[in-house]
Amino acid sequence: MSLQSRRNFLVASTTGIAGFRFGQSLNAAAAEVSSNRRGPAKSTILFFLCGGASQADTWDMKPDAPSDYRSPFGLIRTKSPDIQLCEHLPMTAKVADKIAIVRSITDGGRATGDHHAGYYYNLTGHAPDVTFKQQGNDRRPYPDDFPFMGSVVGMAREPHPGLPQAISLPHKPSRPPYTRPGQFAGKIGSIHDPLYLTADHAEPMTFTAPSLTLQTDKGRLEDRRELLRSINQARSQFDSSAAARNMDSFQEKAFSLLSSSGTSSAFDLKNESPNTLERYGSTVNGTSLLMARRLVEAGVPFITVFWRENLALKSKCRSAGGWDTHGNNFACLKDHLLPEFDRGYSALIEDLSDRGLLDDTLILVSSEMGRKPQIGDRRSGGISGAGRDHWTACQSVLMAGGGIEGGQVFGKTDDKGEYPVENVLSPSDITKTVYHAMGVDDLMAVDQAGRPFNLLDEGRALTELF
Repeated sequence: MSLQSRRNFLVASTTGIAGFRFGQSLNAAAAEVSSNRRGPAKSTILFFLCGGASQADTWDMKPDAPSDYRSPFGLIRTKSPDIQLCEHLPMTAKVADKIAIVRSITDGGRATGDHHAGYYYNLTGHAPDVTFKQQGNDRRPYPDDFPFMGSVVGMAREPHPGLPQAISLPHKPSRPPYTRPGQFAGKIGSIHDPLYLTADHAEPMTFTAPSLTLQTDKGRLEDRRELLRSINQARSQFDSSAAARNMDSFQEKAFSLLSSSGTSSAFDLKNESPNTLERYGSTVNGTSLLMARRLVEAGVPFITVFWRENLALKSKCRSAGGWDTHGNNFACLKDHLLPEFDRGYSALIEDLSDRGLLDDTLILVSSEMGRKPQIGDRRSGGISGAGRDHWTACQSVLMAGGGIEGGQVFGKTDDKGEYPVENVLSPSDITKTVYHAMGVDDLMAVDQAGRPFNLLDEGRALTELF
């Protein structure tokens, strides 16, 4: 890439950031939240299974349900006497004593059943507003959206000396212009947006930060600073007061990252042993979980791994190549999704535990929705298509580490797995539980007009899990 194209890319990618409007009292709000007590967790890793993972074929199976609901997969015993898992999760079964399964999450009819609303609800804890019903999967991220939980945690913590407070990898869901809402800082200001690292299936060991990728030789640092200053030309599109000051802060952070040798080493997997690389697996999702462990060691408060879909599976699964298995659900899970998940997820838990980091690291596995317990999706031929449709009435999440007591199941669904019947929860409760684990209890902030607002007034922390 030429120097001029790099200049254009950096300015263009940051102009999107400039389009956000920042709270005028953001610094005061951040200072107030930063005074909160520290919880038992120093970092959170959110492993988000893009597409909508099937709880009915994994961790909330119903072997006695009618045949048109029942998964063909068998159950296996695990290291916890209270947990049984799908037979295609043998490695996860060996660490089940460290996992808590929450089975009774529902949208309560407040979402829309599509992906955009599911992302927003599960990433922010806020029920989707009327714009999601009006626009569906055309709904864009808005500057006044409620913030991503990782952005809130990042704002609440003391700034890292060399790395962002929140990092997401290995991609930004989904391809523009259909970018999923809920993964950004929204109304607390884009200075708290995650930094995105990218990697793909062809080169799963190579991670880059596109918005910060410039030439790497030290002799060009002053040129880089000039490139960052050139972003000022885009400032005519937004307010020149508080917004500009936040832009300055973003620029200085970008320059700090570019000039830091510690940054490049944190993003480099080449120093990992062959055994470690093999344990996580040679897939982009496996190496992303390994990168997440490295970022925990580096002290990053919130890391999100968004499952990267494999377009080679698109036609087989009637999906984007991820967990949105509208067709051929069982073969896609058995042959592709579950083996990759099983290896990487169990490796992450074992690795953090062996390094003495699991107690200080919360690992949350979530998705934008569950899948319909009744087999068959009209879009893939009904029952013969062996798919499962979207299902927001019930989904499960997994939690481990960060003070969570492993080996337990919380909540219960009915005999067909369609609806929660005990300890009925919402995504707000899960988000509040993450905040509790991270010691973020004061959720008051100030908007751009100087008015106080609550970042998440719904839900409760599931203190029973700790």
